[in-house]
Amino acid sequence: MKEFDIIIIGGGLSGSSTALNLSKKGYSVLIIEKEALGDIKPCAGGMASSMKKFLPLDIDQAIESKIRNVEFRWMSSDNVNAILDSESPFWIIRREKLDKLLLDEALKYGGEILRPAEVEKITSQNKIWIIQCSNKVIYKSKFLVIADGSQSKWAGYFTLGPRKPKFANTIALRLKGLGNIPKDAVRFEFGFVKYGFAWAFPLKDSVNIGLGTFINNKLLKDEALHYKIIKSFGFEHLSFKAAHKKLRIWNGIHKLNGDRVIAVGDAASLCDPFLAEGIRPSLISSYYAAESIDQCLSRNNNDLNSYSKNINNEWGKSMAWGKRIAQIFYRFPRTGYQLGVKRKTAPKRIAQILSGEMNYEDIAKRVIRRLLTQNEG
Repeated sequence: MKEFDIIIIGGGLSGSSTALNLSKKGYSVLIIEKEALGDIKPCAGGMASSMKKFLPLDIDQAIESKIRNVEFRWMSSDNVNAILDSESPFWIIRREKLDKLLLDEALKYGGEILRPAEVEKITSQNKIWIIQCSNKVIYKSKFLVIADGSQSKWAGYFTLGPRKPKFANTIALRLKGLGNIPKDAVRFEFGFVKYGFAWAFPLKDSVNIGLGTFINNKLLKDEALHYKIIKSFGFEHLSFKAAHKKLRIWNGIHKLNGDRVIAVGDAASLCDPFLAEGIRPSLISSYYAAESIDQCLSRNNNDLNSYSKNINNEWGKSMAWGKRIAQIFYRFPRTGYQLGVKRKTAPKRIAQILSGEMNYEDIAKRVIRRLLTQNEG
């Protein structure tokens, strides 16, 4: 039987970054990861450079592109472009590299990882978590972090986040070459995907392409639609393998901690309900989870409530407005594109949201008022 200060269930971005933040503070940390060594991550890879303040290491090795333009299109036409003013405000990172950097650094500071292993049972005794894994070994810890992603079974077990999570359905693929995507631009394509959108984010020698829908999750099964969108991004006659993923999106202010347990990242239902962004909330929640656990361990108490408060203030308030915008925009996508994207200031505002310079609350009231007025008329 092995004992640790913190055990983290899940070794992806959220789990690895939480482990690094805590192991750097000198705590004993174990990550339990069900998958073997990671393969390609089906993730767009977009990350605001402002997030580096939440990362306790240099991630230059994982940065593939520095974005200066955001392009919007309606079914391959009606183009709108936004130039990002700040110095490299938005990066495209290769997720498998970033996750490995974080994990390797956590291990360097004394963290441990058990993989592949499945957590089978969790109980509590005398303020200590007792965790039984598929390898039949028992592990103990003072605190527990739930970081097992959008398909988390443990977040619900501990009643962390929404009781009934809401999901966006996505398909991700990576194609060699850049098609017609500039190396310093990301593109959002509206109109092809009903109740959603498609995107293309460039790496050094390939493109991450994705499709997402927030209302009718059956709409992405059409292979003809996949090829139509790929063609719109400048690719012809390419075979590809699509990775399907359900993203647990933000769906209201909820408690994200219990007694000595915290949920982070996708497991905590923090994914952006409008743009399906998951990296930023993963890093923010990992940072605040580590801060809250550190405060408890250093002060010998178990009050983790500061974590939920910080996440709901730092992320939840903005996402509440993002959800409202999404509900209207994706029900009336053509009107939304005309009034929400094509307005003179709109592209810059969306670009500022992507780069972390603005939040949804800053623009939501005006956008919602315009959309509702137009559709009521």
